Amino acid sequence: MVDEKQDAKAGGQPVMKSTGGYSIAKAIGKCQVCGREIVTGEKLMAGLRETAIGLERADVCLGCWGGFDQAGLLGFWQTTMHPPTAKKPMFVDDDVLCELFERLGEATEAAKINFRFVLGLILMRKRRIVYESTRHEKGDGGETEIWRVRFKGKEELMDLVNPRLDEQQVSEVSNQLGEILNGDL
Repeated sequence: MVDEKQDAKAGGQPVMKSTGGYSIAKAIGKCQVCGREIVTGEKLMAGLRETAIGLERADVCLGCWGGFDQAGLLGFWQTTMHPPTAKKPMFVDDDVLCELFERLGEATEAAKINFRFVLGLILMRKRRIVYESTRHEKGDGGETEIWRVRFKGKEELMDLVNPRLDEQQVSEVSNQLGEILNGDL
């Protein structure tokens, strides 16, 4: 993992983390609508969207959430601002993870396919996604393995491309997912 740090206090710019193909803007503890500092213990809404520089987490105070432009959000959830030194527990429920999985379904970029695959594995472990079968498709880049999966309790099948990640790549994408969802950005 590479850290490209900027001085958040001096320039007001968030710290950027680049990990395995993603650049993620660090939350700086301010509402992105009104600019007010979000204090420790305060509830807020967090959203994840793709920007020109990568995936960005947007923190918005509850009072501004109704006026926040939610267009382009991959997902959002309610959480609580924690002290910068505290280990942040995961507050994203499984429904948000499932929605994020669905929204990434049409992705063609390698980084998004990798991210979706690891998210799919997590949802399988949580028994929210059920594996049905595997098929192989031949293309210009060789053979692609595609898993047929469905959400538990639903019949609609979805494709999940297996990008054949090595152990290090799975670990990097898992860390990214944890950073985004836990707010450790």
